[in-house]
Amino acid sequence: MNFNCLSSFCIGNTPLRKDLFLSGLLGCSVLVKEEFNSSLGMSSKDRIAFYMVKDAVKNKGLKEGDTIVEASSGNTGIGLASLAKLLELKCRIYVNKSCSEEKVGVLLNLDASVEKCENSNGLTDPVSTQSCALRYAKKNKNAVFLNQYNNVANFKAHFETTGPEIWKQTEGRITHFIAGVGTGGTISGTAKYLKEQNPDIQIYGVEPLGSVLNEYLKNRIMPSSSGTFEKIDGIGRNFIPGNFHPEFIDYIFQVSKENTFQRLLDYKEKTGFLCGVSSGAVLQASIENLSDSLKPTDVVVLLFPDHGSRYFRKLNTYERQLINHRIKRAI
Repeated sequence: MNFNCLSSFCIGNTPLRKDLFLSGLLGCSVLVKEEFNSSLGMSSKDRIAFYMVKDAVKNKGLKEGDTIVEASSGNTGIGLASLAKLLELKCRIYVNKSCSEEKVGVLLNLDASVEKCENSNGLTDPVSTQSCALRYAKKNKNAVFLNQYNNVANFKAHFETTGPEIWKQTEGRITHFIAGVGTGGTISGTAKYLKEQNPDIQIYGVEPLGSVLNEYLKNRIMPSSSGTFEKIDGIGRNFIPGNFHPEFIDYIFQVSKENTFQRLLDYKEKTGFLCGVSSGAVLQASIENLSDSLKPTDVVVLLFPDHGSRYFRKLNTYERQLINHRIKRAI
């Protein structure tokens, strides 16, 4: 398989846009890394899809006609399915039952097989997306489970592409980097590169209320009780992914699902731009926690993994609920 002809157009080199609204609100330069402009599958996960498949060809014997298997909240699956069509591979994606209908629709249109599972609680849970994906790959000799949560190619993709791009695009002036945390690969790989250039750069992660990564970051041990966490697409975990490297991260903010949805709808009203759900979480965490601590000379980079068009139904449902709630309060 020839990957050289693909790398120049299918991953990376996404724009870094100055957001005038957020810059005015936070009192410094706020830049948005627009990963939804990625050419392959329109999300930050295109980077890891490319790196994981390339690694599987080199080290796991993946060849044309074989099946790539993954557990995904949608975007990694879309990147893999898009790549599979180009490389004449088959693709089988295991998603949580809460995965947005828009993402499932895109996967099916890309000829991927889609299986819905009870949860994404990791390999210790037999009904999780990860366990189901692993079982399928073990039973089918021409199938390879890529395992984005523990595949070092995930981390490597962001260390070699996302970090260098942001450093170059900001001309080394970046002071803060803020991203959602799911598999841990995006924030950890990017952070490692940026910290190597300037150790003073602050790296902030974002996860939902109830997720375990913030406590693990602070104490370096798995919390004794890892219950349910609020569902915000693509971020939050009740296990520690192998690609999560706390040594490169300064702090993790937790946000509520309600505040996240409200923030991204407010952002759309103010700017006309509808960001994805995890991008809304990054917005909420930044505005809620950094408004009073930033200096005019700071350069803050927010990573927006995808676009809100992949969540129309969820957002419309929330907006209707919000309107009904306001009506009831008014009465």
